[in-house]
Amino acid sequence: MNAGKSTALLQSNYNYNERGMDTLVFLPKVDADLNNGKIHSRIGLTANAHSVDTDFDFFNFVSQEKMKRSISCILIDEVQFLNKEQIRQVCKVSDELNIPAMCYGIRTDFQGKLFEGSSELLALADNLIELKTVCDCGRKAIMVVRLDENGNVVKDGDQIKIGGNDSYKVCCRKHFREFTQLI
Repeated sequence: MNAGKSTALLQSNYNYNERGMDTLVFLPKVDADLNNGKIHSRIGLTANAHSVDTDFDFFNFVSQEKMKRSISCILIDEVQFLNKEQIRQVCKVSDELNIPAMCYGIRTDFQGKLFEGSSELLALADNLIELKTVCDCGRKAIMVVRLDENGNVVKDGDQIKIGGNDSYKVCCRKHFREFTQLI
């Protein structure tokens, strides 16, 4: 969070489009429903995205689109919300359709546990690029804590709860341990 992932995705999409290359942009339904099917960056950039639910088949969808037009790249925001099979489908798009996939998301939830999509992507990705942000102490922030409506750290709850700076705070591992006592 707050590392500029959506901004980087939107910039990559813009770069492809500026050169006359078609892309497909995806956003998991859990996030798309709250954002009118658009990817939003904190600096005000937006783009329409295909909403994908847990049954969405990336390989079939992209195969069908490729028959209609040339696809230069697929871009996926909030990739942590995909399931294991969907990550494998994205890999198949790259391997069998020769279309690069650029995936943007976070590794762990507010309890320090890997998301299913992140876990599978960490195992299968050809390349990983970490976008960095900082903790209040100045160290590299690699964790996120969930906050309640009063700004207190929450240790329990559903893994997925969409929210911004009002609901989450990035921090280094040391402060995550201090805030949560979970690791």
